[in-house]
Amino acid sequence: MRREVTIYDIAEKLNVSPSTVSRALKGHHSIGKKTIQAVQNLAKELGYQPNTFATSLRKNKTNLIGVITPKINRPFQSDVISGIDDEADKHGYNVILSQSNDSYKKEIKNAEALFAARVDGVIISFAMETKNYDHFMPFVNKNIPILQFDRTYKNLESSRVIIDNYKASVEATEYLIKTGCKTIGHLAGLQTREIYRQRTQGYLDALKKNNIPFRPELLIESNLNKKDGVANAAELLRGNPDIDAVFCSNDTSAISAVLFFKRVGKRIPEDISIIGFNNDPGADIVEPEITTIEQPGYEMGRAATDLLIRQIESEDKEFKPQKLIIDTRLIIRSSTRKL
Repeated sequence: MRREVTIYDIAEKLNVSPSTVSRALKGHHSIGKKTIQAVQNLAKELGYQPNTFATSLRKNKTNLIGVITPKINRPFQSDVISGIDDEADKHGYNVILSQSNDSYKKEIKNAEALFAARVDGVIISFAMETKNYDHFMPFVNKNIPILQFDRTYKNLESSRVIIDNYKASVEATEYLIKTGCKTIGHLAGLQTREIYRQRTQGYLDALKKNNIPFRPELLIESNLNKKDGVANAAELLRGNPDIDAVFCSNDTSAISAVLFFKRVGKRIPEDISIIGFNNDPGADIVEPEITTIEQPGYEMGRAATDLLIRQIESEDKEFKPQKLIIDTRLIIRSSTRKL
């Protein structure tokens, strides 16, 4: 195997001390410009790489942020990741990215790998399958900051960057009601996740506030993937032929529902109105374009990273967890009736 080049190799070739090489590589003012140039040129020629791991051990800091996201290829998650990476780079941090694929077991492996990499902090959106956060206790016990976004655990004491899922869902459901819809279905996410409980509660409270009786058969819980969207839309129509609207907890299920209802001859929005959630790119490509809740992923990513880095670099050992709520907005498109 090829031996790693060290500062001692550079020092020997240039007939200077290793300490001179070390300072020259950093461009230290105590070293002459010619020596700095000679050291840096030779280091580049020999393929010298600084031992960042040894440096991080000495400083007890790696300038690494670990990120665990459910699915990298989801538009909202990729927007968040982009925001995280831009903000981390601005502060001189690098990002280690991993995805759980909504698997609890994979999430545990992700957490163990990040802990072994000695990250300075972790940004996490929990997998759909995850039912506890025991695998994050090593971080908690070593005072390594954790920041939760989107899918969170209320009992895990850490900073959070979220939206007001309840308020957004009330707004979406009430818009359907105001446009004359009375039999409103809800394609809900798994209620083990707090964000989907909040969205479901917003739907239920909006019905109650407007004196519309809740019918249990109009609420279907699932993983909200494409297959679920089709199957759940079919189940809603089969059991409720009078259905005139569906509020979906994500755009993936909303798009699937639109395609299914069109296939069976339902007019949208004349027969059935559809509202999604997230404002994914596909929501404005399908015909008709889908009314949805915009969840600003990029802004969430930047805000989450800024807050985490402030906690990492804080000298206050009693740093209190903070909660940031990012605003959402209802985007009205042609899958719903107009007011």
